[in-house]
Amino acid sequence: MEHIAIDLGGRESQICVRNQAGDILEERRCPTLGLGGYLATRPKSRVVLETCAEAFRVADAAAAAGHEVRVVAATLVRSLGVGARSTKTDRRDARVLSEVSCRIDLPSVHVPTAAARERKTMCGMRETLVRARTQVANSIHGWLRTQGVRVPTGDVGSLATRVRRQVPDRPSYAERELEILDELSARIRLAETELRRLARTDPVCRRLMSVPGVGPNTAVRFAATVDRVERFPNAHQVQAYLGLVPGENSSSEKKRRTGITKAGSPALRHCFVQAAWAAKRTRPHDPLQLWARQLEKRRGKRVAAVAVARKLAGILYALWRDGTSYEPSRAARTPLAPAPRA
Repeated sequence: MEHIAIDLGGRESQICVRNQAGDILEERRCPTLGLGGYLATRPKSRVVLETCAEAFRVADAAAAAGHEVRVVAATLVRSLGVGARSTKTDRRDARVLSEVSCRIDLPSVHVPTAAARERKTMCGMRETLVRARTQVANSIHGWLRTQGVRVPTGDVGSLATRVRRQVPDRPSYAERELEILDELSARIRLAETELRRLARTDPVCRRLMSVPGVGPNTAVRFAATVDRVERFPNAHQVQAYLGLVPGENSSSEKKRRTGITKAGSPALRHCFVQAAWAAKRTRPHDPLQLWARQLEKRRGKRVAAVAVARKLAGILYALWRDGTSYEPSRAARTPLAPAPRA
């Protein structure tokens, strides 16, 4: 089997091909958009890529051509020798990856399906609009403070209306920002409608949204991140994958537990923490919230919120795995064992 290592670039990529013995058969540069055609002409090989924006699309093309694909995490390639001795070039990186591939079976990150990538992009673009609206709203609030004007409190979506009512004589630069705020709010509403429609039509997301505090954004993001539920043997593995489990800093006789590891997707972790706060407000008598209330007395509100977020991640995994809906009586149980078979 040949080993094809590709150092991906935005326009051009560097390719290094070795045989099983480690001898270099070919080195060349290729347009990144033309990699699919190049790989289709090669015999069945192992294709090694480093994670980047183009990696999964090229991995799909390689898999479609019948190759064995390894997408190596960017955090791992440095330990393999990429960039060693402060010398990093595309040709050297491709050589290192191909040489290591000849010696060991490189571990690969999960290559998400096209549907999972599309869902993640939908959620990410909505969050970009929300962040942009927040920046514009903060700018407007800052201008109002310089004018000594206070507007009635309310939702950010109605801020422009409240400012226009409170400040009828506005300069042109302030009106421009109010118009941008209106447009961003309209686009966010469209994005949220699209997400809700997707969540309602997907049977997995519908079951996930039966959990208190879990809405369309959390359900779609979780489904896109996990992608295939059979990848994980149990709920704890999912919680660790999302960075919601405690870390450890132990040495010799010293044993010390730290805060959560914060591995995995920060956006999904944020969604779970917000879902925990939402569940506390909307379902205060749910068994999961009664369990959290006891923890809150000992450790405080923030620790309890993260603990509920961790529980929610495990519950969503169990619902997806077992094909069931939320049962409040089982929510506070631990661990989350598989449902009994009929």
